[in-house]
Amino acid sequence: MVREPKDFKFGRRIRSDSHVWIKELPMKNLFVRFLKDDSGATAIEYGLIAAGISVAIIAVVNGIGTKLNTSFNSISTQLK
Repeated sequence: MVREPKDFKFGRRIRSDSHVWIKELPMKNLFVRFLKDDSGATAIEYGLIAAGISVAIIAVVNGIGTKLNTSFNSISTQLK
């Protein structure tokens, strides 16, 4: 009889499918870990902040671009 090794970190049995060792974690534990994991939420928050800053920069540059275009057209007209 082949003994299955124990996972020393969690004290759970692990099993082998061919040559790959797989931890047997109860579905409840996986679900609880998924609910507690907030790293994805943090990444989304940073993405929203970056998008907001980008929109603000685009609005400012667009406004400045319009004013610069008007100024250069005025100067060009005066030089002719």
